[in-house]
Amino acid sequence: MSPAQKRACLHHTAIKHATLKQHRVERTLSSRPTVVKRVAVKRVVYRGGQRHIVTSYRKVNFRPEHLSPGRAYGLHDGLPQALALRSQEALVVDENTAEVLYDKQSSMVRPIASISKLMTAMVSLDAHIPLTQTMEVTADDRDYEKGTGSRLSVGSRLNRADMLHIALMASENRAAAALSRYYPGGRPAFIAAMNRKARELGMNDTHFNDPTGLSSQNVSSARDLVKMIKAAYQYPLIREFSTDKSYDVNTGRKNLHYVSTDHLVGHPGWQIGLQKTGFINEAGQCLVMQAVVHGRPVIIVLLDSTGRYSRFADAARVRQWLLDGGGSAALRTAGNQPAATTTQVANVQRAL
Repeated sequence: MSPAQKRACLHHTAIKHATLKQHRVERTLSSRPTVVKRVAVKRVVYRGGQRHIVTSYRKVNFRPEHLSPGRAYGLHDGLPQALALRSQEALVVDENTAEVLYDKQSSMVRPIASISKLMTAMVSLDAHIPLTQTMEVTADDRDYEKGTGSRLSVGSRLNRADMLHIALMASENRAAAALSRYYPGGRPAFIAAMNRKARELGMNDTHFNDPTGLSSQNVSSARDLVKMIKAAYQYPLIREFSTDKSYDVNTGRKNLHYVSTDHLVGHPGWQIGLQKTGFINEAGQCLVMQAVVHGRPVIIVLLDSTGRYSRFADAARVRQWLLDGGGSAALRTAGNQPAATTTQVANVQRAL
């Protein structure tokens, strides 16, 4: 286990046992109303040599708005909220001067979900493989960890540029998985290259376990993500593809229309040079971007927000705050976690 993974476990294990708040978490979870939802379950069957999709329906119980581990274990209780952000970790940096304008828990190591795809894109482009290369989605690109679906069915064929485009703009997981599989040496070599590039960029809090971000073992800190965004911004294709509002692809079977997962792209008043969204339950709602606000290029990192649109509202709050002259020393910091002690890390290692 890498040091970054150990630090991530520290925030989900050591703090849990140190604060003895598990009983409160259980009460919170159990008090949420259970909702009965009717969901469709599709499966493929073959009859007489013909392929058919059979749809059945079943009722499931669920509790909306799943708590991330950081919220469930009270990691953020009592922190000052200078901007009243719903994101539990946030960092705003002047891109030109590297001045920290706003800092909230920026050293916390946590899952980063599909923000990982920025590193996936850089490693793919660093390989200098022709973007015209045709790639086919196979069963190896399916999500066997969380069971999420995809609009790219097995057998879909796209060129490398299109795969990269929809992975960045629409966060298409199978496209990212296919990019890693077509890397020289296959997916294991690709993931090794992701971690190698993270070390080269000085991202010491970061570890990658898969190319999509579906794995909760893909972890980083807001401070490290600023370094990754700066590096990714140097790639013209990443800037172009991540900030496209919509894109059409032909899979060889049908045409698919994709739209950006970032609702701020193309929004009046926003000048976004690069962006990426992310979400899994363990990470919460995440958003990173490079944007120009009032003539000043800034990097904004927002992690572990709740509610589908709250990360975009947080970004709007940050933008307005900057327009109003925010960034003074009095408002710059909204709480930071102290570094893990050797004893705490050892406790986490024993717990694992």
